[in-house]
Amino acid sequence: MQAAPPGVLIANSSVSTGSLPTRQPSRPVPPTRGPGDPSGGTPDPPAPRRLPTPIRPGAVGPQDVALIVVSALSSFCLVWVVFYQLTSLTGGLGFLVCWYAGFLALTWFGTSQVIERQVATDRVAGILVWTAGLLIIGIVIFIVAWVTYKAVPSIHWSALFTKDQRTLAASDPNLLNHVGVLQAIVGTLEQVLMATLMGVPFAIATAVYLNEVGTGRTARLVRTVVTAMSGTPSIVAGVFIYSIFIFTGVLHYSGFAASLALVVILLPSVTRVVEEVLRVVPSGLREASLSLGAPEWRTVWSVVIPTARSGVVTAVLLGVARIVGETAPLIFTAFGSQVLNANPLVHDQGALPLVILSNTHAAQQVLIDIAFQAAFVLMSIVLILFVLARYFSRTKSKKSGRAQPTEDDMMARYFLPIPIERSPE
Repeated sequence: MQAAPPGVLIANSSVSTGSLPTRQPSRPVPPTRGPGDPSGGTPDPPAPRRLPTPIRPGAVGPQDVALIVVSALSSFCLVWVVFYQLTSLTGGLGFLVCWYAGFLALTWFGTSQVIERQVATDRVAGILVWTAGLLIIGIVIFIVAWVTYKAVPSIHWSALFTKDQRTLAASDPNLLNHVGVLQAIVGTLEQVLMATLMGVPFAIATAVYLNEVGTGRTARLVRTVVTAMSGTPSIVAGVFIYSIFIFTGVLHYSGFAASLALVVILLPSVTRVVEEVLRVVPSGLREASLSLGAPEWRTVWSVVIPTARSGVVTAVLLGVARIVGETAPLIFTAFGSQVLNANPLVHDQGALPLVILSNTHAAQQVLIDIAFQAAFVLMSIVLILFVLARYFSRTKSKKSGRAQPTEDDMMARYFLPIPIERSPE
């Protein structure tokens, strides 16, 4: 047979399998060393390049704290020189505003030079947010502390909650021993309670209609009306009830008329919050209920509202806290009274906001003390309502430390499972 050229294989069926040449496994070739290596081999591969540590704008270290402190001191010195040495500017508020503006500018400039411009911008934005939060907290603490400081030293607890102002005489030096704000406390509680009982069902029903039932032009019209009512001044609600019911002789000045004005204020606030709460209910719960044959009203009553129960309770408590301190509607409806009137359907009725309004601008110090005492009671009621709203807004999983329930857990909670009989094996 003719020999093949080197490197070319020729198939031959007569050659047996055993006579075919086998390829030997390749062995690792030891690395060769270059001539420059003292050992006579090639140099080792270079080490991988280490990347720089990423910059986190939110991280704050000792260098950032030092920059902020230096910026604050530098801006203070600069503004002080400008205010009191170079110009004739005066005023503590203007000094603080200019100091704060200079502090932000120097903080941004120093951070951009030392670290990076992006970090500087993020740092300034964070300082603005923290300043806004601390300012709000400071204002709330100042109001609570100031009212408490002015009211508590002059309070006679036995008379504050058990006496009305029937025997009010500003010339009596011991007036606070036998005069309280019982008539205002009773009037406020009755008016708010009636407004809650009348307004909350309509608010929840309106929210359910907007989120679960209503579509098209009607739902848009109702949502527009609710939005417009939420922006209406509270005094307009009082004037509305006065012109419709009191001026026409249908009703007289009373706690019930005041509760009607409070309903007008309560409706939009509760409706908007409940609507947002119902939107976060998983749609799978509704679909599962409807697939089991439940009608739409049953789905809303047994699935949607129980799922959003904590949010609905929070919305109601926030709405009550919104109306408990209203003053303008009560001027046109309840009118105020210094005598206890436990019947809200007839005659004038007192309220805590009206007591505060009537006694704040009085000339006698004892009447001003009564106004601060009424403000302290009203502030305590509002704080209690906000604490309750915060408590009920927490879900059961957060209070017990368990995991968030899934849709299957919610379905097993609201629907009775059908027992399935297993066939004998």
